[in-house]
Amino acid sequence: MTTVSEIMSSDVACIAESDTLEKAARVMADLSVGAVPICDDQGNPVGIVTDRDIVVSCIATGGDPTTTTAEGFVGDLVSVAAQDDIEDALEEMQENQVRRVLVFDGGAFAGILSQADVALAATSEDTGRTVAAVSMS
Repeated sequence: MTTVSEIMSSDVACIAESDTLEKAARVMADLSVGAVPICDDQGNPVGIVTDRDIVVSCIATGGDPTTTTAEGFVGDLVSVAAQDDIEDALEEMQENQVRRVLVFDGGAFAGILSQADVALAATSEDTGRTVAAVSMS
């Protein structure tokens, strides 16, 4: 059994709700990632913002990423436990049609499992099924 903790990304930086989308983009660029969690003052994730969110929800609608804050991206989060079997995590991603899930270990934020992590570690069948499921409209 492969667990989520074996393939997840644990080197994750958070931004605050009051941080701008420009800062979120800089963090993403620095880490070469496509998403960054939004965390409260205690470091608990309360949302996630993606590179696509910045482009589609802000820039394409005439928003200014230098003044628009991450606050608008706080909401429902999809998460799994670090000890979960990767198959269970893939099902969660597929059911929720998300490319990333937050990972918790004993209630503490531990990292992110992304579609890219899955592609690097899972079978081609699992990867293909997950990509197809989360890409459906």
